[in-house]
Amino acid sequence: MFDQSHMDSKPSTRIDEARRQIEICNACRYCEGYCSVFPAIMRQRSFAEADITQFANLCHNCRGCYYACQYTEPHEFELNLPGILAEVRTDSWERFAWPGPLARLFQRSGTALALALMLGFAVLFWAAQALRPESGDGFYAVMSHGLMVSVFMPAFLLPLLALIVYLRSYWRHVGGGQIRLSHIRHALGRAAQMKDLSGGQGQGCNFEDEDRFSNARRFAHQAVMWGFLMCFGSTASGTIMHYAFDWPAPYGLFSLPKLLGVPGGILLFLGCAELARLKRKADPALGAKQMRSGEMGFVLLLGFVSLSGLLLYAATGTGAVAVLLPLHLGSVLTFFLLTPYTKMAHGFFRLAALVRDAAEKK
Repeated sequence: MFDQSHMDSKPSTRIDEARRQIEICNACRYCEGYCSVFPAIMRQRSFAEADITQFANLCHNCRGCYYACQYTEPHEFELNLPGILAEVRTDSWERFAWPGPLARLFQRSGTALALALMLGFAVLFWAAQALRPESGDGFYAVMSHGLMVSVFMPAFLLPLLALIVYLRSYWRHVGGGQIRLSHIRHALGRAAQMKDLSGGQGQGCNFEDEDRFSNARRFAHQAVMWGFLMCFGSTASGTIMHYAFDWPAPYGLFSLPKLLGVPGGILLFLGCAELARLKRKADPALGAKQMRSGEMGFVLLLGFVSLSGLLLYAATGTGAVAVLLPLHLGSVLTFFLLTPYTKMAHGFFRLAALVRDAAEKK
């Protein structure tokens, strides 16, 4: 029987509200096999703020537990665990991000911010074409290789450094200890399979409709993840070919950069399109309402990066390159600079949470 004291006073903070709901879940245990969150909850009897932050970042917001729960509204307990964990998770990202105001701005106005930056950078890249080299092939006939490297190298490395700092702060906050290879292997395995979006039994989750199990969100996330990794591999292989083998772009269709980049771009675009469709159908009350614009802005930005890259490749050798290249480079630069404040960062935090969970199991 549940303690009525849970309902005596309204929790003063999101952490307090999350603790109240988690304690009820820990007493009920109906959702024990749904995802990594519930076994982690059930290993403990009391919950500090760090524990709740860890649970929030383990949660993939599949929402299956909400629709299976008998204590949701109109029950007096009014449980909404996916919603409150999404709020806590967003708070944790903003707390560890620097500068914090920029993170909050993107969460609340992400679509407008991404669009403004992308168009602004595109105009600058379009103006930079006046500095085009006297000779060059492919894209380098429009914009020099040196200019691209001087802009994108710091734009890639600085956000990456920021993410490392954020993760270090998160790891300290949740009390993470020594990391073993087995912990990393376990976490990467779950992430690669998107195990926590499978509904616990492989039939999917209820993100779209309470009565419909679906793997659509799981497959869309996998398409985005593998598509992004293939595109990153394409860029990395092109960099190695350029500097190690003195083999500059452009590359043919059957070269490694294109064999990775073209199918990777297609996967990435299709995954983003499906995620955007699903987000429009989802109940906003079961997520972090204050970051809805940021979530959609990130998905649309990443989808445009892949689409503009594919269109740019298709337009190689035509006059359209002069228009498409600034747009593509502007979207890529915007993506890099905003990465620490977008849901791209959540992938790193959730992977860290899975590593921490694996260490706790051991």
